[in-house]
Amino acid sequence: MWRVGIDVGGTFTDLFAWNEEDGSYKTAKVLTTKDDRSRGVLESIETAGLPFDHISFLMHGTTTATNSLIERDYPDAAFVTTEGFRDTIEIGRQHRKALYDPYQTKPQPLIRRRHRFTIDERMSAKGEVRRELQDEAAREIAREIKARGYGSVGIGFINSYANDAHEKKMRDIILEEAPGVHVVMSSDTRPVFREHGRFTTTAIRACLMPIMTHYFDRLSEVLEERGFAGKLLILKSNGGVMGAQNAKLRPEELIESGPAGGVAYASYLSRHAGFENIIHTDVGGTSFDVSIVEKGEGLITRDHELEWEVPVAVPMLDIHSVGAGGGSIGWVDEGGSLRMGPQSAGSTPGPACYGRGGTEPTITDANLVLGRLNPSLSDKFELDKTAAEAAIDRLAEKIGLSRLETADGMIKISCETMAQAVKGVVVARARDPRDFVLASFGGAGPMHACFVAQAMSIPQVVIPGAAGVASAFGATAMDMRHDIETFHYAALGEVKVADLNRLYDQIEADARKRLAADGISDDSMELRRTAQMRYVGQTYEVENDIPSGELTDSHIPQIATAFHAAHEKEYGVSNEAFEIAFVSLSVTAVGKMKEPPVYDFSGQKSVESHATRPVYFDGTWHDAKLYDGKNIAPGAKMQGPAVVEYLDSIAVIPPNCSGEVDKSGNLVVTIGN
Repeated sequence: MWRVGIDVGGTFTDLFAWNEEDGSYKTAKVLTTKDDRSRGVLESIETAGLPFDHISFLMHGTTTATNSLIERDYPDAAFVTTEGFRDTIEIGRQHRKALYDPYQTKPQPLIRRRHRFTIDERMSAKGEVRRELQDEAAREIAREIKARGYGSVGIGFINSYANDAHEKKMRDIILEEAPGVHVVMSSDTRPVFREHGRFTTTAIRACLMPIMTHYFDRLSEVLEERGFAGKLLILKSNGGVMGAQNAKLRPEELIESGPAGGVAYASYLSRHAGFENIIHTDVGGTSFDVSIVEKGEGLITRDHELEWEVPVAVPMLDIHSVGAGGGSIGWVDEGGSLRMGPQSAGSTPGPACYGRGGTEPTITDANLVLGRLNPSLSDKFELDKTAAEAAIDRLAEKIGLSRLETADGMIKISCETMAQAVKGVVVARARDPRDFVLASFGGAGPMHACFVAQAMSIPQVVIPGAAGVASAFGATAMDMRHDIETFHYAALGEVKVADLNRLYDQIEADARKRLAADGISDDSMELRRTAQMRYVGQTYEVENDIPSGELTDSHIPQIATAFHAAHEKEYGVSNEAFEIAFVSLSVTAVGKMKEPPVYDFSGQKSVESHATRPVYFDGTWHDAKLYDGKNIAPGAKMQGPAVVEYLDSIAVIPPNCSGEVDKSGNLVVTIGN
């Protein structure tokens, strides 16, 4: 039987599959079918030659949820909230993205004001009823929801994290008056304080639920029609997977579903190739993703924003994405400056050189013109160099540069955009980039990785043999995972240990139920406790590990010591004189699954170059040596300038850089000045 990972990106749909009996593997890369992404999933399986009835697990990363939100492409959803809080999701926290920009505008609200309803009810922060929710007022809103034909409704009442009785009553009334409507509650979506994040995340779930339910039902149907009888698992933003049924109920956990597979592959590299600290980067056709992996684990954030002031308040891998991919389009702004992206040619029509009707100059066109890209695209299809040159010539005429200067400028601008994204993640987490290696994934990633590393003073770049399908490979290396949280505010010195034990027991019981629903046996479950904690008076929290088992008063000093250390690691400072407080309690529940074999992607041949090709670097043509990546043996060394051609990606080694193939077939490049 085959275990299959599929990553649906903006331009390409990637597949990596490994055989559970003999460890053999297959890969595929096809163009994404934007009109119906499930077609691309099927095409990738057929291209790889996999029998549908021989697939045990299909692990699927998708950008459908993210694209729907960014494009606001979903049916109108309703939102019911406490009177006086109708505009919370639109007002936000009144932060400014650019302090001195008088023309900045907020993103379009996820749910427009005309679709938001209010009702006179009130809970206190301690969960005490201040004003009862009136039955008739609730029914009037429910009848209006039915009359307008909404398919989904979010309910977000103030302080419902402390007492969800009113939200449950509102839900029940809506379901009575408008049966069949998807109803989601903020107390179920995210039962913690800070209503902006809680309401926004609830709105995201309400908006996405019809879209993702339709997509997963459609995908399941077409797979079953072709004989698939295995288990469909969906990649989550927290670095795990869950069953399709759970994914339909919790679509807000899919925002970084696609890039999460790349982080999983970086973790795999960390465990098996000896790279302890990795900056994971992934360049696809549309976007550039970056995150940090330390000691085999991707860093988690609870402060992710879909857009400015649109928070997604669920635990997610700390991934930052920018519009810089192989399909990023070059253009000239009003001041006459060359700019790149974020708009992308995508898979349709694609870069000009694809010969599919695209006419705009893209990064892929620039790499082809500069000689860095194989015109046969690793024998997948022939690229049209003449069309690429024509597209870049039109851009060059606008800015008064030559064709080569324009193409080189396009690459440099895009690489600087990528470097700034790396800087944003690394510096925000108080890490030094010189302590990391940069792992480059994606079909377009290895062409640009060395230039990004040079800009950030990162000493080494690692390019795996399966870099072009890394996110799909990573999908097959992921475990089931659920993160469950509940609000509990108490000063550490005054907390009742009995309350901690009771709440952790409740959360862990819920976690076990979710894993059991995904088919995980008790002996394959691993539960880890954490708590969101802060110094009293702070407005942000730090995640702190909590001992498992029965807690006693003797654990309190141990918890305090761990918090001080965690705070200093994140922010560079701690103070044992300050009082500490719990804010919320969490459990991460992992269902262990079979991991892929330790693959050796190297070949058996020496490092001899099979040819040379003129490649343009910094205003000069160089005779770069060409290497067949799948045939290079471990220990082989090469000196830049060089181009290493893999099945699904192409690595560019600039002048003054050198590469060596390690025992697993990873190309490790040492960055020169």
